Amino acid sequence: MSDRRIRSVTIVGGGTAGWMAAAGLAKALEAMNVRIRLIESPDIPTIGVGEATIPPIIDFIRQLGIDEDHIVREIKATFKLGIGFRDWTAPGDFYFHPFGPSGSGMGPVSFSAYWLKAFQEGRAARLEEYSVQAAAARDGKFMRPVHAPNTPLNKITYALHFDASLFAQYLRRYAEARGVRRIEGTVREAMLRPEDGFIRSLALDRGETVDGDLFIDCSGFRGALIEQALKTGFEDWSRWLPCDRALAVASEPAQPLPSYTLATARPSGWQWRIPLQHRLGHGQVYCSGFASEAAAHDELMAAVGGEALGEATALRFATGRRKKAWVKNCLALGLASGFLEPLESTSIHLIQRGIAMLLKFFPNRDFEQADIDRYNRIFEFEFGRARDFLLMHYTHTRRDGAFWEHCRSIPLTDSLKEKIELFRSHGRILREDTELFPIQSWLFVMIGQGIAPRGYDPLADGLDAEKITTHLEEMRRTVKQCAAAMPSHQAFIERNCSAFRPPQADVRKLRLAP
Repeated sequence: MSDRRIRSVTIVGGGTAGWMAAAGLAKALEAMNVRIRLIESPDIPTIGVGEATIPPIIDFIRQLGIDEDHIVREIKATFKLGIGFRDWTAPGDFYFHPFGPSGSGMGPVSFSAYWLKAFQEGRAARLEEYSVQAAAARDGKFMRPVHAPNTPLNKITYALHFDASLFAQYLRRYAEARGVRRIEGTVREAMLRPEDGFIRSLALDRGETVDGDLFIDCSGFRGALIEQALKTGFEDWSRWLPCDRALAVASEPAQPLPSYTLATARPSGWQWRIPLQHRLGHGQVYCSGFASEAAAHDELMAAVGGEALGEATALRFATGRRKKAWVKNCLALGLASGFLEPLESTSIHLIQRGIAMLLKFFPNRDFEQADIDRYNRIFEFEFGRARDFLLMHYTHTRRDGAFWEHCRSIPLTDSLKEKIELFRSHGRILREDTELFPIQSWLFVMIGQGIAPRGYDPLADGLDAEKITTHLEEMRRTVKQCAAAMPSHQAFIERNCSAFRPPQADVRKLRLAP
């Protein structure tokens, strides 16, 4: 049989998506002698709105074999235990979407089932009281998991806040050290093979021609290969996610450093606050049909509070996805594949997920259609379920104003409607196949958004009511004790991974007092 192995991968576009792809492939394919080249234009700026992540980013860093403290120090990152939603359901309201597990089952009955029964009967506290991530974030605490049997400190789950440009630069150094070649230039034209329409090579603005077996499009919204060359088509989701503009600006770093992302609702959208070691990132996401850029800018700057570090950057975007993320010998990642606004920090994860799926279905030069079709079905499913999760935030509020009234009128997708109806009946939440958000995320956000079940899982009636109450109170007390035993987020960073001072003693050696 002839050798049909992929020998050359060409990535178009740098930034977060391009250098994540380059680093991930350089590590995974290091034993296969695959040539990897990345074409990066000096004229196209990096869009840095995706500075908050979700926990799988830690897996990506570990899979690359990168020391976590080192990368946190180099990219001036902080740690993230979840997202706080302020004024979201109504002015003055606050709820927290924490990472990681909360509670434990009692026999065949899940935590959410018996908590819901007790809560409806007035015998349980708010959900956040049973999450160590939520309790720690509230108190400005952080630590990595430690060996503390029968406590939630075993399973502390976290992500990172970071400067996306510094992250890309770090991964560039990593990738180039493993043989990835960077080519500076802009793709002028993609030459297709006349016999099958596959991409044969790329003509650059500087006269160079770059060939390849597999092409990865990380060129941003324009989709230089997946759309401009292969005409894949774009599915617009603005009817579900109406925000189409953003403004971003930085200010001096917060003291002490929060260990969560803050999302605050505003009359025509929402604002983010993302703490980094060297600055505090602020942003305003809004719908241009309900607010002008000038009005959004004034609202953002009023929330910054201190002196801004430069002018606000204005961004335009369209929510939606390419109809196919993989066509022939071209796969799109990042903004080239689609975009979901940054409300739940999904953008960088979807890049990571695309890389993982590519490796799962890594082709040879025959590019079997069955592999491509399966990749596209998974991409469509996961992107759609992430969209549903965001849509739920907008459609279930009690806020006044034209924008929020419009949001409440948005028809739900069939998949989201089913998810909410199942929850309203007996508090049931089903996680299907590979959908991104776990059961706990749906639970915390649905309860936080005021989606109240009419009943609870009947299996909870098989548990003794007093045992449920005792168990919940013990859990609540343990969570409070664990959060109290943790160092502050600021202290943890200063001791382990500060960008501005050498590391000190290892905080991971801390143990709970007897």
